[in-house]
Amino acid sequence: MSQSAMEKRICDEFIKFQRELVGRGPECTRVIICRDMVIIRSTGVLTKEEKHVSGTRKGRALVKQLRMELRETYIEQIENIISDITRCQVKSSHGDISMRTGEHIEVFILDADLEKKLKKSLAG
Repeated sequence: MSQSAMEKRICDEFIKFQRELVGRGPECTRVIICRDMVIIRSTGVLTKEEKHVSGTRKGRALVKQLRMELRETYIEQIENIISDITRCQVKSSHGDISMRTGEHIEVFILDADLEKKLKKSLAG
């Protein structure tokens, strides 16, 4: 599988998972494989209710806390999806959401340089 095909597959599976979890997907999601990392960047992830509540400092803190708690409940499932597609183990993952821009980022650290593996498999 090419790098771009793998990035698209991860993107499609991530959006599908988000739709099942939250009831709607992000407006835009991009996936980048960079060495031993898979980076997922989504925009337009906040619901109308979250945007409304985010009008105050306390509201932003509450929405961010809720999103981080939600992440803890599903992160193992996402890590398994990443592992299944990449055929690498996820050593760690990190995520955050910007309440100012409505942008969400996930970074998955793999046990191998996936970018190098993909280039090698296409060359060989």
